[in-house]
Amino acid sequence: MSGFQTLFYKELLRFWKVSFQTVLAPIITALLYLTIFGHALRGHVEVYAGVEYTSFLVPGLVMMSVLQNAFANSSSSLIQSKITGNLVFVLLPPLGHWEMFGAYVLAAVTRGLAVGCGVFIVTIVFVPVSFAAPLYIIAFALLGSAILGTLGVIAGIWAEKFDQLAAFQNFIIVPLTFLSGVFYSTHTLPPLWREVSRLNPFFYMIDGFRYGFFGVADVNPLASLAIVFGFFVVLAAVAMRLLATGFKLRH
Repeated sequence: MSGFQTLFYKELLRFWKVSFQTVLAPIITALLYLTIFGHALRGHVEVYAGVEYTSFLVPGLVMMSVLQNAFANSSSSLIQSKITGNLVFVLLPPLGHWEMFGAYVLAAVTRGLAVGCGVFIVTIVFVPVSFAAPLYIIAFALLGSAILGTLGVIAGIWAEKFDQLAAFQNFIIVPLTFLSGVFYSTHTLPPLWREVSRLNPFFYMIDGFRYGFFGVADVNPLASLAIVFGFFVVLAAVAMRLLATGFKLRH
């Protein structure tokens, strides 16, 4: 386990030493989203009965911050190591592929949760939020950040330059995140688009996470939890396979 601990510690230091950029900046961005959308739509939109739109918006912004920053941590670490050539110092030691996977993903989860907690603390100063099912909040936050951390590992392995990684993020991660119900509930959509939204795995992360605050969801939270967990298992198997074979790493 010493190899895992060392790599994990290195990954923590990598983002924490520039925490102004990796932690504080996303918190400010989320606060701007809350200010703009809350000011524009507060009093005009009521998604759930008795829940103000700004209160509805908070869990979505928290989860969006968790997901995007978890992905950014693992993907940027791998692509930077590949381009600068220091990835060799990770590949040379007798590290098992499961140790590498665990260290990269756990560090991504840590950054995602750190940003998410920061966003939550800042937003509740302005918006009242309740807790209907705290265990669901924890479960979806952990699984969601682990999934995006795993996706970041896959993207970092696949990409050979920053442009490819940016394309992965801009054309896959960002659209799936914004179309997952962060700013709206899918029950307000036309039937066709409501069903299309069900094909987005990010939707189940957001919907289940929001259920933990309000006790209301568009889909049964247990079903969402099962889908999210299954998605993580599949992605973890893919990432572990890529690490075990050294795909685009050992050449």
